[in-house]
Amino acid sequence: MEMNATYTSFVAVGDSFTEGMSDLLPDGSYRGWADLLAGRLAALAPGFRYANLAVRGKLIGQIVDEQVGAAAMGADVVTLVGGLNDTLRPSCDMGRVRARLEEAVERLAPSCGRLVLMRSPGRRGPVMERFRPRMEELFAHIDDLAGRHGAVVVDLYGAHALGDPRLWDVDRLHLTAEGHRRVAEAVWQALGLEPAEDWRAPLPPGARERWADRRLSDVRFARQHLGPWIGRRLTGRSSGDGRTGAHFSAELGKAFWVTPADHENLSSVTDWLRLEP
Repeated sequence: MEMNATYTSFVAVGDSFTEGMSDLLPDGSYRGWADLLAGRLAALAPGFRYANLAVRGKLIGQIVDEQVGAAAMGADVVTLVGGLNDTLRPSCDMGRVRARLEEAVERLAPSCGRLVLMRSPGRRGPVMERFRPRMEELFAHIDDLAGRHGAVVVDLYGAHALGDPRLWDVDRLHLTAEGHRRVAEAVWQALGLEPAEDWRAPLPPGARERWADRRLSDVRFARQHLGPWIGRRLTGRSSGDGRTGAHFSAELGKAFWVTPADHENLSSVTDWLRLEP
């Protein structure tokens, strides 16, 4: 791969991990690693264009059906992260997950300059251990697809530091702002750009949490996050129902680009200008 290459366009496809939860901004919107990466890439390329099509809660079949076609915008870089939500379902057909992921890669790889796949990070804990076999089956398939289609794989799963619970939000499903910042750096480096830091570096040792505090945290997690998540599974609902990607026009049925309003003074992606499709 060319080192210090210039990328003029980027499309992000996936679920809540790519949408940016739980990197919450003051206005209530989410930022996340993809927006952070877009901002850094834009600083290197005047006229840079970006589209984030990711929607929370989406399964790999929904990502393929709702986002992959729209993502064929001729971008220099496309990132695809999906399938992990499927592995967390009690009933999961891994054969179908593999097939739909392969379909996504086969359609996206020819449509862009560089396709980036990821082995998603996993928070250390009992939930991770329960679903680890499925996750590792998914990641092995991702490695195989990348080898066959010339895609780049960012191995977040193999980075011990990203399993640190301090890099995960209270819902135990989504990374904090610091976690997203590290993922942006990981993708940046995978694209052959000059490293700014060691994104794999462990966090400094922290004070050991008291047993009573851990139990209280577990109760709050069950009440505020686990219970509603189970409820959605039982009723067939999703947190992404009725939502579209940040840069997708439901009215037109098309994705659209956004670009910095002022390249000399880059603002948050939420303030970038929309380019009509």
